[in-house]
Formats: sequence, C-alpha cells, structure tokens
Amino acid sequence: MDRLFARPPGASRHVIATGLDLTGEVRGRLHGRFPSVEGDWLGVVNYEIGYADGRREKLYLVDQLVPFHMLRKRG
Repeated sequence: MDRLFARPPGASRHVIATGLDLTGEVRGRLHGRFPSVEGDWLGVVNYEIGYADGRREKLYLVDQLVPFHMLRKRG
C-alpha cells in the first residue's frame, strides 16, 4: 500500500487515528487485466484496507485498477 498510495515528498502529515491504514501489504484477488495505451499492464483487483484504530471492519474495494508492477503472487 505504501507504494500504491505514496505521499509526495515533503507533504505535511496530519494523523487521523480512525483513518485508513495505507501501509504494508494487503491480500487481494486479481480477476482481470488490461493494457494501457502506453503498453503498461493494469490488474483489476478486489482488496480490503484496514483502519488504523484496529477495528475489525475493513473497507472492501471492488474492481480497482492497480499497476501490475505493484502486484505479486501469494507465497
């Protein structure tokens, strides 16, 4: 998530304890792929993002385009 949602260098931080945790890796399900006009591949992925306060509920995202170089097979 850190690379997918990279913050601009020098951007100020305002921590929101109940915000989404956009760090680390998350599991997802790749179910499609498309090439861009520039020749880059994008995966169509469903995945969940947790909240920073540790609550059990997660935000479930459906059909998100993610650059293929950001994806990796589960080990």
